[in-house]
Amino acid sequence: MTDKHYYEGVGRRKCSTARARLFPGGAGRMTVNELPGREYFDRLGDYDSAVSPLRATGTEKQFDITIVVLGGGITGQSDASRHAIARALLQLNEELRPQLRKAGLLTRDAREKERKKVGLKRARKAPTYTKR
Repeated sequence: MTDKHYYEGVGRRKCSTARARLFPGGAGRMTVNELPGREYFDRLGDYDSAVSPLRATGTEKQFDITIVVLGGGITGQSDASRHAIARALLQLNEELRPQLRKAGLLTRDAREKERKKVGLKRARKAPTYTKR
């Protein structure tokens, strides 16, 4: 039997790393760190961002999804989850690549936080000097 029982993808964004497993034949349930997906990604737009690869390919109710996500904030974690789900869909069916590529879901967002510089308050904010 060549068919696997799940398809896995790893996605990253900022400091977050997500490992998504897609189980074919499911009812569309999503579990993130052992919590329901809507409960974990409760901020407006984060859950929708995470499931956007499924919507782009029209496979919303075909899989049960389990995601383990570490590091970063909630929005970075949802974007990492989106990247992981998109990569797992490619493991399942390589013909989905043009749809996912057109929606911009396969490209790893490489933007990271810029380091703080010496003599500045943050990466670029200089201290203010008042006239006396």
